[in-house]
Amino acid sequence: MTDGLLAGNGLLLPPGAGSKVQPTMTLKVGAERSDAWSAFEAQVPPGFDVGAHWHGHAEEIFYIVEGELDLLAFHPAAAPVGDWTTWQAEDGTTVFRGGPGSFMHVPAGCPHAFHNPGTTTATMLFLVTPSGHEKYLAELSELLSSGEATPDLIAELRLKHDIHQLTALQNRPVS
Repeated sequence: MTDGLLAGNGLLLPPGAGSKVQPTMTLKVGAERSDAWSAFEAQVPPGFDVGAHWHGHAEEIFYIVEGELDLLAFHPAAAPVGDWTTWQAEDGTTVFRGGPGSFMHVPAGCPHAFHNPGTTTATMLFLVTPSGHEKYLAELSELLSSGEATPDLIAELRLKHDIHQLTALQNRPVS
């Protein structure tokens, strides 16, 4: 991705360019170019649910380019258990269904999640600070392809990368 680039120069990428870090995630900018943040283009297939989670240090931004996603970015009023799509904040905030142009900012420590409730793949721009989230995604892909992935090993990897899972990552049935 950095061939031919000079130190201090910007980066211009045509559509589809970048490094595949998972079948559905393309790294646009990561720790090799920025200490501050990593940027990804993510394809979110129908039914995919990342599960509610939080990060102690990372902040994230999600911007929907195509399709729709159910978005959560608040502390639930009740204990964070069960289906996160039913959670409600003390101020009455509920899960938001966002389409193209919808934006979600997640500060460190804030529970958040996304799910594709539709029948078509959604596309989003995903930014995370500090940079380096691509290391987690690469390690997760390696673990999953090894055939040795267990829920405990995945949970251990997530904690290593400051991902505190509240509900399971899953593929929900598409209605």
